Amino acid sequence: METVWLSLSGVPYFLLYFALAAALLLCFARIYSWVTPHHEFDLIRANNSAAAVAFGGALIGFSIPLASAITHSMSLIDCAIWGGVALVVQVLTFFVVKLTLKQLPARIQQGELAAGIFSAACSIAVGMLNSASMSY
Repeated sequence: METVWLSLSGVPYFLLYFALAAALLLCFARIYSWVTPHHEFDLIRANNSAAAVAFGGALIGFSIPLASAITHSMSLIDCAIWGGVALVVQVLTFFVVKLTLKQLPARIQQGELAAGIFSAACSIAVGMLNSASMSY
């Protein structure tokens, strides 16, 4: 019985880190949708698969390093700082991909799935590299 109580003693920390992660994810989603010239949520509501794939990839690309920040951080503040780093890196990734693939926002708005997949793949790849770089 004592083992159960010791195991449950981590629940408050779980809740704190999970709440922080959820808040950072929502913050990322809002900021990302502000900086992109296309309106992800409107496009997704209109059944635009390219927008859904691209935005989903960005969310995954942000969540991977955020998970690493949670795993390796020493405090909630430390986690929040590294979560902020992940956010900046992921937003910058969009701008680099936009330079690489001409007319990316317009292509996503038009539902070009190839553009959405490429954007998602780049976001996830950068997220994985970002995550590995956080394993200090």
